[in-house]
Amino acid sequence: MRKFLYLIMTVVIISCNNNSKQDLSDRSGRYIGLFKKGSFEDSIVFEMERDSTSWKVFFSSLEQNANRIPFRELEAKDDSINFKLQSDFHTYSFKNLWVNNNSELRGSLTVDTMKVPYTLYKTLSVIKGAPVSEDISFETNDLMLNGTIYYPSKDNKKGLVIVTSSGNSDRSASRAEAQLFAKRGYTTFIYDKRGTGISEGNWSQASIEELASDDINAIKWFTEKTTIPIKNIGIKGSSQGASKIPYILNELKDLKYGIAVSCPGSTLLESDLNYWKNRNIEKLEDNIEEATNFERKVFETIAGENSIEALEKEINAAKSKAWFNMVWIPNLNEIEIDRKLKYSPLPYFEKIKQPILIVQGSMDEIIPEDSYEMITKSLEKAQNKAYEIILLEGASHSMYDVGQNDFPYWSKLHTKYISVLENWINHLPVTN
Repeated sequence: MRKFLYLIMTVVIISCNNNSKQDLSDRSGRYIGLFKKGSFEDSIVFEMERDSTSWKVFFSSLEQNANRIPFRELEAKDDSINFKLQSDFHTYSFKNLWVNNNSELRGSLTVDTMKVPYTLYKTLSVIKGAPVSEDISFETNDLMLNGTIYYPSKDNKKGLVIVTSSGNSDRSASRAEAQLFAKRGYTTFIYDKRGTGISEGNWSQASIEELASDDINAIKWFTEKTTIPIKNIGIKGSSQGASKIPYILNELKDLKYGIAVSCPGSTLLESDLNYWKNRNIEKLEDNIEEATNFERKVFETIAGENSIEALEKEINAAKSKAWFNMVWIPNLNEIEIDRKLKYSPLPYFEKIKQPILIVQGSMDEIIPEDSYEMITKSLEKAQNKAYEIILLEGASHSMYDVGQNDFPYWSKLHTKYISVLENWINHLPVTN
């Protein structure tokens, strides 16, 4: 499944000179506080770093799945420092002032016509309960992959491996979630899949089975590294990562459980096509079904089910249609076959016996709406007695809460998402 971006911060750092003779070294560090606007609140962190010539400032929010996003357009003068973040839709302008001997950062965030004040407080010590991280490397299928283990301050002797998902996203996509579970006592593991981050290989040319093989080797390595028995380790995946969960459970039958979030109850092709249809339904109106049937031919060609020549005939036949200029057609000379699109998790759901949790958001516009129903039918064929299906009202594909709030410019994880997962895990039978 393709990578869908819900919040993309521009990675640009602009150096700024400070002509003040004052020593600014004590202004660097971590500033933490609660950002509030009416019913909306979020714990945010600014990490400020200074070398001999310039400042670098990073933004983090676990609830937004944001980890050390660099601010841009930094301007520092005397006691003030200003910077910006840029998403697909908005510019976020932050203006700040150091006060109380640099122990506080008082500022305001302006986006559109809304301006919200905040105060962040400098912390000099390690955050209480914060997990300790270790960056590691491991070998799989003649490739070196890189990842991070998070060790909790209060260890519950349980492990959670978050398997990789679609596209070129690296471990950073799961970093916040790994930390949230580590704060709850789980030793967690995330990694850059082949060809992403600093890992070797090429994900685009790999099959789902090859990518899942990397996940299986990662789990085996994790249990050896941490000495946590595999019977006390669970796996969790989202989207394409979720579709690999039943495959992995079938291969590693001693795994304690699996969690599949936003899992398609179809082939990945059908899920991608469903997303295309939902994005274009308003634009195409009465022509949506005919245009979708054409777009299916495009996706089938990418999946290797149709020839380029056959697609060219479809294109020539459709050129006179009113909707033709609104469909997506890749450069036919640049099409790379992606056989992952033909993969479906349903045959593997039909075999698993381990406990499994299926979570789907009511506002998910990517996977087919009946995905959880199709998965349920497959689990019933497996005579699996240890599964649960949970629909989160108002949750998106990425488990963000898309309901109304007083600050609609930031997306946060659904308020029930983490607790739903944690409560389900805690109620599993104890493994001897």
